[in-house]
Amino acid sequence: MLIGAYSYAILTMPVEIKLSDTVYKYYECIFNFETGIFVGLFCAGLSAALFAALIGLPVLRLKSDYLAIATLGFAEIIRAIFQWDALGPVTNGANVLRKYKDLMGLKIPFTDIKFPPTLFVFLIAGICIAIIVLLINSSYGRAFKAIRDDEIAAEAMGINLFRHKQMSFIISSFFAGISGALLAMFQYTIQAAQFKSALTYELLLIVVIGGIGSISGSCLASFLYITLSEWWLRGLDMGTFLGIDAPNLFRSGFRKFIFSVIIMVIVLFFSRGLMGDKELSFRGVAEKLRKRRKANVSLKGGGPNA
Repeated sequence: MLIGAYSYAILTMPVEIKLSDTVYKYYECIFNFETGIFVGLFCAGLSAALFAALIGLPVLRLKSDYLAIATLGFAEIIRAIFQWDALGPVTNGANVLRKYKDLMGLKIPFTDIKFPPTLFVFLIAGICIAIIVLLINSSYGRAFKAIRDDEIAAEAMGINLFRHKQMSFIISSFFAGISGALLAMFQYTIQAAQFKSALTYELLLIVVIGGIGSISGSCLASFLYITLSEWWLRGLDMGTFLGIDAPNLFRSGFRKFIFSVIIMVIVLFFSRGLMGDKELSFRGVAEKLRKRRKANVSLKGGGPNA
């Protein structure tokens, strides 16, 4: 996400701003060109995928906890490198990047009509999710599932573990890069210090809550996580909750305590997440409605053998 956010900001920032000292105040930017929003999003995904391909060569040969530790270590190394003064002409060092093309500057192609920012985010996210669903339902997706369930059995069936792990790592990093670009568009400024380990844990928590084997579960959990932490429980830090004023009880940070308790309850009673490995299916819902309608007709009419 860090790589995608920086790639998007650098590529879409207007040339006149790069040449002035309003952003690159202590450095001289070496990228004296700019791209459009869609090109910037795609390049953000490609740059993240390229870094993933390089990192995956040594890392993906590890397994279990060692793989997690190595990837977290590389994440911290990349965050530190992007704040390195020697890369200042590219990343602006430890300073923020701003004045690039954000959500407020969106326009419908070939017109001057503004594009709704929220609709744009949902559109890009929906396209990415649709591509992921198509991938999972393909032969490569079935190989990914086989490796997830049992690596030894998958390898015995002729699946190349390293090749498919690297493919999965690169593809997921491509979409992570796009999500980092969307985050940059939403925040209007971007800085490497924002991408700490806590962000990784939040994303992992969303996946665990929704269900590790469920795409729709992860989508639902993302809305649930943000709703709980940033909306429903926000009053706990303000001294009031559900119309109850208790400033001595509801203090700053109490929201995190209650949220942690809710997360523990979900993990204890839903060990596989809210959805597990199941998916929301309109076909399944339609089938249930059809069966219920037939049952109601049979009850009212006495059935065919009345």
